Amino acid sequence: MWFVGMVNAVSELLPPGPVAEGLRIGLLGGSFNPAHAGHVHITEVGLRRLGLDYVWWLVTPQNPLKAVRGMAPLAQRLADAKALCSHPRVVITDLEQRLGTRFTVDILRRLQQRFAGVHFVWLMGSDNLEQFHRWRDWQGIMRLVPVAVIIRPGSSLAALRAPAAQRFLRSRVFTPRGFALRRPPALIVLDGPRHPLSASAIRARRLVGASPP
Repeated sequence: MWFVGMVNAVSELLPPGPVAEGLRIGLLGGSFNPAHAGHVHITEVGLRRLGLDYVWWLVTPQNPLKAVRGMAPLAQRLADAKALCSHPRVVITDLEQRLGTRFTVDILRRLQQRFAGVHFVWLMGSDNLEQFHRWRDWQGIMRLVPVAVIIRPGSSLAALRAPAAQRFLRSRVFTPRGFALRRPPALIVLDGPRHPLSASAIRARRLVGASPP
């Protein structure tokens, strides 16, 4: 069942996967330069612990906080992501390119406008939470959608010390059940087995001619 949004400036945007009234869809954004098993881990935790129906990987043309140099072409990053993750409930998409947005807060607003009946959840690793306060209108993001943080090795204290965690301390939720339906701001931190891979580590190993672990 395809959800038909109201007629507006983004009404012609085709959904990258199944969307229907009431679906719970996680959004995992990033450069995916390259996509790796850590991204898959975050996705699987979101699907399992939060009861999400789907997760969309939003592969950005260019992260405003990252250097252009060393960034693989978008088509290559999309292809690599699709080759890595073939989970039937994961959708790899270039929505940011199609919408012409550069910042997370903008694509969230556009998606909520277009697919108003969907419950979106923003997924991120705790390493991103550490610098979340540098994102454009990060407090606005927190007020748009529930945010789920999955603990990553080396950044477990971000859940306590990060400026965003401190700012929205009273919005912290400790029960994952029904999280996608919560009214934002809502922040949950999910811990468990941690996956050590990162895109920067993979790129560093490639530079010295080593294979990813």
